[in-house]
Amino acid sequence: MTAATAPTARTLVPTADDLPDVLPTDRLNSRGMATRAWRPELRRIADVRNVATVAWALLLTFGVVALAGVLHTWWAYLVAFVLMGAGHARLNILGHEAAHRLLFSDRRANDLVGRWLLAYPSFQAMLAYRRSHFAHHRDELGPEEPDLALYSGYPVPPDSWRRKLTRDAIGISAYKNFLGLYRAVRSGAREARQILAVHVVLLGASIVVMRPLTYVVWVLSWSTLWRVSNRLRSIAEHGGMVRSKDRRLTTHVVEQSPLARSFMVPYNTGYHLAHHVDMGVPWRNLPRLHAELVESGWVVPDIVHPDYPSFWRAASSGHAELPDAPGAGSGRSSTLSV
Repeated sequence: MTAATAPTARTLVPTADDLPDVLPTDRLNSRGMATRAWRPELRRIADVRNVATVAWALLLTFGVVALAGVLHTWWAYLVAFVLMGAGHARLNILGHEAAHRLLFSDRRANDLVGRWLLAYPSFQAMLAYRRSHFAHHRDELGPEEPDLALYSGYPVPPDSWRRKLTRDAIGISAYKNFLGLYRAVRSGAREARQILAVHVVLLGASIVVMRPLTYVVWVLSWSTLWRVSNRLRSIAEHGGMVRSKDRRLTTHVVEQSPLARSFMVPYNTGYHLAHHVDMGVPWRNLPRLHAELVESGWVVPDIVHPDYPSFWRAASSGHAELPDAPGAGSGRSSTLSV
């Protein structure tokens, strides 16, 4: 059963027949990474263009809530609340790029902008995230995978799917995040206190201009819409996959649409298989690597989900019973529970 027919399947893992052994090629090595001649071009960071990207992202996110404060009507705050779901996605994804040290070639500028302007306003502890996230890249779904509980057990029964999304939508998941932040602040964790300082400034600024509702919108949207969006995106990246050296077995491929790129997977983060094939490729060049993986025959249509809604239907179609996958690590269990 292939990804294209996954809504009726009991597993989200591609079969061996869907994974042709066509590498290496002239442009790709045996792992799908660019060969030495092409790699420097593919890994080049566009510093000047990224300055404009960050400035535009900040203008859109902070501008949305600022405009709501200027208009100061119930519908303006409601619109800002909805749009900030996508706003937090932009901040977090660019923060993720900075965590990979791919936002700016100057590491000091990369971390300064990534932490204080992108990650901290959106409650992301970038330095701590960097450490755990690199463990994720070293061995996806392995024993050190920091998000194994998030990815395992798919597809899940529809009622389990609804419970997970409901917890996100009503703020229960966010509450757990805030509780963790509170405990980190109490224990003296430096980065947690820096995040708190940023939000004290944001709240203080909203009070000074007599628009505290702007900060409420900022936090409330992160606590609900962003949490739902983050889960939906994360499951579409690795949900129900298996530990393997073949990244086609650890990471899904989903066809990208303008709507998805605008609201949930900005900055080419939807090209997630390419990102896991080579995490040193900046976001602007991921479509080029993805296109080469398709051109080589390594990524075939049968492992590509046509859109996100079809994937989510597949992910909520029942209990996963995962077969032994080609190249899977010996530490993987053959059955993942809900």
